[in-house]
Amino acid sequence: MQEPLTSTAALVVGLGYLLGSLPTAVLVCHSMGIADPRQQGSRNPGATNVLRIGNPTAAVLTLLGDLSKGAAAVGAGLLAGLSGPALALSALAAVLGHLYPIQGMRHGGKGVATTLGGCLVLSPPLALSQIGSWLLIFATTRISSLASVLTALLTPLYAWFLLPEMLGTLTLISLLLVGRHARNIRNLISRHEPKL
Repeated sequence: MQEPLTSTAALVVGLGYLLGSLPTAVLVCHSMGIADPRQQGSRNPGATNVLRIGNPTAAVLTLLGDLSKGAAAVGAGLLAGLSGPALALSALAAVLGHLYPIQGMRHGGKGVATTLGGCLVLSPPLALSQIGSWLLIFATTRISSLASVLTALLTPLYAWFLLPEMLGTLTLISLLLVGRHARNIRNLISRHEPKL
């Protein structure tokens, strides 16, 4: 039976959510004089959309910022002494903050980079597996969303081998990411999803 969430763990989860809520893409675009990504292109505040409407530098900064949110949330959990499923909850909190930020539930991103950032701290081998899968699929198809969806679907399999104690939470994160890509999946089925 899983132990109840301690007060320390609850604080870390709350911090993770707040970190995830930071609108990296909006802050980067605003600082560089680029239009709000929530109002342009795919209207997604993520690195891919920033690349389309802005420039590579802004996209890289957005990617690094979103990675850092997940990494910082899990890092805070480690510093607080969390481990196992409780530590995985800090990653989930950051992803939820990115998907459904405190400043507006409809203004969140898709969570791919934030998930990867958390996994980099949880388990570098898991993160490397995710990166390898994404790069292979993207190199073959040139479709970012397809690479993201398939990598999310593969993540529970990787977790089953590498982090079995966190499998449940990582599977939930993967399902959230796939759900967030629902429109992309419809576009993929109808062959209207743009390539990079």
